[in-house]
Amino acid sequence: MFVVLLKFSTNKANASQFMAAHNAWLKDGFDKGTFLLAGTIQPKLGGAILAHNATLEKIQDILKEDPFVSEGVVTAEIIEITPSKASEQLNFLLPKES
Repeated sequence: MFVVLLKFSTNKANASQFMAAHNAWLKDGFDKGTFLLAGTIQPKLGGAILAHNATLEKIQDILKEDPFVSEGVVTAEIIEITPSKASEQLNFLLPKES
């Protein structure tokens, strides 16, 4: 599982120019089942995404397709998490026992 932080860069002023394409990119991530949650880092410092069902390399490739990343509107930081405990609603995120 991954937490992706998309922090605004000095090109933040260009965000509106790429917002529609960024939102389409987010929708695609949700449609494919990779993104579980997306939201704003407060106070409006950028965005965050909770992602799963992918390798680190796949997440890196997906991020390259985000117009905000490719156009330098945000910088991306990927934090990999190996879940060991979860609430009942999030048990699907835990590794399957062999």
